[in-house]
Amino acid sequence: MEFQLILVVVLAVVVGIALGLLGGGGSILMVPLLTYVAGMQPKEAIAASLLVVGVTSLTGALTHARAGNVRWRTGLIFGAAGMVGAFIGGLAGGHLPGTLLMIAFALMMVATAATMIRGRKKPSTGGGEAQGEGLPLKRIVLDGLVVGAVTGLVGAGGGFLVVPALVLLGGLAMPAAVGTSLLVITMKSFAGLVGYLTTVSLDWALVAMVTSAAVAGSLVGVRLASRVPETALRKGFGVFVLLMGVLVLTQELPSPFGLVAVAVTAVLAGLAGVCLLAGAYCPLMPLLRPRT
Repeated sequence: MEFQLILVVVLAVVVGIALGLLGGGGSILMVPLLTYVAGMQPKEAIAASLLVVGVTSLTGALTHARAGNVRWRTGLIFGAAGMVGAFIGGLAGGHLPGTLLMIAFALMMVATAATMIRGRKKPSTGGGEAQGEGLPLKRIVLDGLVVGAVTGLVGAGGGFLVVPALVLLGGLAMPAAVGTSLLVITMKSFAGLVGYLTTVSLDWALVAMVTSAAVAGSLVGVRLASRVPETALRKGFGVFVLLMGVLVLTQELPSPFGLVAVAVTAVLAGLAGVCLLAGAYCPLMPLLRPRT
């Protein structure tokens, strides 16, 4: 039991580093960590993940804000809409079967991994400090509601949905998109947590310990954000998230569907790896080539 607790804390630090580096990904790893390593039930793991990621994101957002990397108008509007969606998603998630939630979460991981590996459109560099503050209000609200609902339902903070949205819609540079994303994730995570706490209870001592470890990791991640090549880090992390998603599917899907998921993913990953290493064209390349 003591070794298990140490492992949970160490992995929580890793989750915090990922969140600080990329502006997302914390809950993508935190839910499986709390479910399969800490031994929580899926609903409790999702609720605890929302708290851990919310506190960790708040710490990272404050650090990024001191560096001028938070666009407050966009972040607050997106976050407010996301809180509404997250609360509704949290209420709904508390009444759904745990297995269904974990399968939905695993599919979210696979979609997230595909987005990370594929890459994002190169952001515009114009606009200075006001960059990203002229986004259309309706689009910000709509995207916030959708991403918030996903956050509340499956416990995914939505950073890998928020960051691309901020880059593609507002032309934010990556540092500003990451900082603003952390503000949005903070707001949505706490709203989703409130929704879940209407139906679940938590081991607060364990959650506090995991939260402290994740916060420490996020501080390290924020410091490393300007030193690690973003493209290489994002793609490598995307592959890791893909493998984690497949692992969750094998645990939750009944046989033989779990084995089929593993086989299909292994074939696709193998083909993609061969194509990327050889630099040759294959049907997967349009999906994997970064957008320009």
